[in-house]
Amino acid sequence: MAQHTQVLIIGSGFSGIALGRALRQSRFTDFRILERGSDVGGVWRSNTYPGCRCDVPSHLYSFSFAPNPEWTSTYSPQPEIQAYLRRCLDRFGLRPHLHTGVEVEEARWDEDDQLWHVTTDNGPWTAQVLVSAMGPLTEPKLPDVPGIDRFQGKIMHSSQWDHDHDLTGERVASIGTGASAIQYVPEIADRTGKLYVFQRSAPWVMPHDKRPITDAERARFRSRPLRQRIERGKVYVSKELLVLGFAKRPKLMRVLQNVARKHLERQVKDPALRRALTPDFTLGCKRIVPSNTWYPALQKPQVELVPQALREIREHSVIDSAGGEHDVDTIIFGTGFRVTDIPFADKVRGRDGVLMSDAWAGSPRAYLGVSVPRFPNFFMFLGPNSGLGHSSMVYMIEAQAEHVKNAVRALDLAGAGTIEVDQRIHDTYNDELDRRLATTVWETGGCQSFYRDANGRNATIYPDWTFIFRRRAVRWKPAAYHLTPRPSPGSERQRPATTVDAS
Repeated sequence: MAQHTQVLIIGSGFSGIALGRALRQSRFTDFRILERGSDVGGVWRSNTYPGCRCDVPSHLYSFSFAPNPEWTSTYSPQPEIQAYLRRCLDRFGLRPHLHTGVEVEEARWDEDDQLWHVTTDNGPWTAQVLVSAMGPLTEPKLPDVPGIDRFQGKIMHSSQWDHDHDLTGERVASIGTGASAIQYVPEIADRTGKLYVFQRSAPWVMPHDKRPITDAERARFRSRPLRQRIERGKVYVSKELLVLGFAKRPKLMRVLQNVARKHLERQVKDPALRRALTPDFTLGCKRIVPSNTWYPALQKPQVELVPQALREIREHSVIDSAGGEHDVDTIIFGTGFRVTDIPFADKVRGRDGVLMSDAWAGSPRAYLGVSVPRFPNFFMFLGPNSGLGHSSMVYMIEAQAEHVKNAVRALDLAGAGTIEVDQRIHDTYNDELDRRLATTVWETGGCQSFYRDANGRNATIYPDWTFIFRRRAVRWKPAAYHLTPRPSPGSERQRPATTVDAS
């Protein structure tokens, strides 16, 4: 027999905790959080590769309602972030709502009983409202390279690091030069006998201003919380100013690009290597990564930059796109995640049994990155076009948590059976996003990035000030949603037609 709850949340990272806290703040307790892992933390539970840390400053990459005076660095390492999330779970009374070790296999909307039927590897669930709090950095992305199944050595993705595998003296191929690789390559370089770093395209790397937070600073944050809030505000403003270059006047990115270029010139003296490490696109078109150790690591005697894509994998070697063969014992994929081809969309069926991935047809779209037409009583976090290239995703998560809470509240207060985003509102919102994106650095910067979906659309980035997004998400707009009453037994099924103001 299926277990039932009014709201079923999938995922216990920042998003799941933020929504759970928002619901409890509204005295709403009929919800459950399903977590496939053995512990909370989401991306910060699964990513444990050497050197893993956030590249957004600590004071901003935390909940505004739960400042942490104990950060030991201005950029938090992975263990501290996961520990912080564990404390938040307990602080907000969410542990009784949590079920760990539960993998969701399918979710299907049932029109007759107006419930979501959710299949898991630990038994079925039903829920009036289903929320995906899985986030975009959930499923690792492996390149489609011939021979990957033939390799006789060790293969791992950066998000599934095998700490029991000893890299000492091994010949290692690291594939990719994104944010993860730029953190783990300097950490493992000295252990390897030979490290080949495959670079399909060079990233812009900024100087890193990371530093330890002193005991005295932490003591001040504990005794005077206002000081930490002021620090958070300063970081937020400094990051938000980047919107001027990213989204408003892309030519302004040349200023930061010159900073990154000088950083490269200072750290890399060899002209040939420097040319290979110089990007051919405008800074900001792809994710900007900070590091003071990346360029020095590439110049270690046992490290070799391979400025080529990976073409083929053989039993004991890898072949680059120029035909060069490199004998290796281990392959590490720092190739990112399935961001635009959202895996959960292959598991969710809305009205008439339509898969979300089919409804999107390769181009994910949602209202405020949260709700999708034809999927009643369904919400998601960090969905299409709610990602950022400059600031903290936790800021966006908080806004979306308020929005979903308000939707649940509207449904509950009206005694309604369904709540579903209006198609016209959804389409108008996404048309506006496309117009704004057209003149941003992500569109004019001359790169191909993971921000783009299968059809070439930027389905990842929100192209405006984050405070505008927050204002739109937090201010409940009843006209954006249709509410339909629960049908009486034996009555004809009612479809969304009119808006009910339940604010």
